[in-house]
Amino acid sequence: MKRLLNDGYDAVEELLDGYVKAHSDVVKLADNERVVVRTALSAEPKVGIIFGGGSGHEPLFLGYVGEGVADAAVIGNVNTSPDPMACYDAVTAVDQGKGCLFLYGNYQGDVLNFDMGAEMAADDGITVETVLITDDVYSAKERADRRGVAGDVIVLMAACAMANTGADLATVKAAAEKANANTYSMGVALSSSTLPVTGEPIFDIGPDDMEVGMGIHGEPGIERKKLEPADAVMDEILDIVLPDMDLQSGERVAVMINGLGGLPLMDQYICYRRVHDVLTDKGATIAKSMVGNYATSMDMIGMGVTLVRLDDELEGWLNAPFDAPYLKQG
Repeated sequence: MKRLLNDGYDAVEELLDGYVKAHSDVVKLADNERVVVRTALSAEPKVGIIFGGGSGHEPLFLGYVGEGVADAAVIGNVNTSPDPMACYDAVTAVDQGKGCLFLYGNYQGDVLNFDMGAEMAADDGITVETVLITDDVYSAKERADRRGVAGDVIVLMAACAMANTGADLATVKAAAEKANANTYSMGVALSSSTLPVTGEPIFDIGPDDMEVGMGIHGEPGIERKKLEPADAVMDEILDIVLPDMDLQSGERVAVMINGLGGLPLMDQYICYRRVHDVLTDKGATIAKSMVGNYATSMDMIGMGVTLVRLDDELEGWLNAPFDAPYLKQG
């Protein structure tokens, strides 16, 4: 894949510099230049919501900092956890006296470094809680061991909606945990992403091949085989996600089709069409739809399906007003 970069070693810094220049009315860099924060925090003190992880997944995580959404995003190198000091600096930049909530995908490096950042904040008397996002159905049998993928955005929306009511930290954390427990994702990769430093793909995959269940960093999926039509691929994904979710006729769901960076919107809507029709045939009601690039893997050609089981409370959170550069509604 061809990319427009200068020096690959400077890609993250130049990304952040360009992003805050483009959205200076909404965000700025903190003293720690790996921390993107809102230009102005909430007028009424609330729980600080801090989103974070490696770069290369844009608009995750920085694209969701804004009014009513995340207060800060902590950014690591490509596919690499932010360092502990950046995690700590995010807390000190946005804490308003009600504590902070860390939200990030369940990856070992993130867990270690965010935990260290939380410990440093605790030494300053700031309470920080964490919700690990674990929506990737194929990544592990046990829910607590799964990876976080596009469901990161769903969990963020729920946590922010609750935080915006002025709720305390325990209540905001519970909202995030509820959203996570009801979110299920699985994806397919048709190509690798290209590393900025080397210009080389992360993994090799044939031009006519696909891998169902692959993670957004290139983690192995179920099997690699010849590319199939969109409907067949969606059926294969749903044949795994729906039993895991145990979706019943009459339930309400949210559907997210998430592009991984290189898949055209045309293809994404073709995929949505099939998911919509399968769910409708099973008696489910689609109460909210999201189609687009929410959590990418740079230039990877691929996509994921995320389903969220809804009740009135969770549906309300997902329809709350948000105003960040890559999440605007209400």
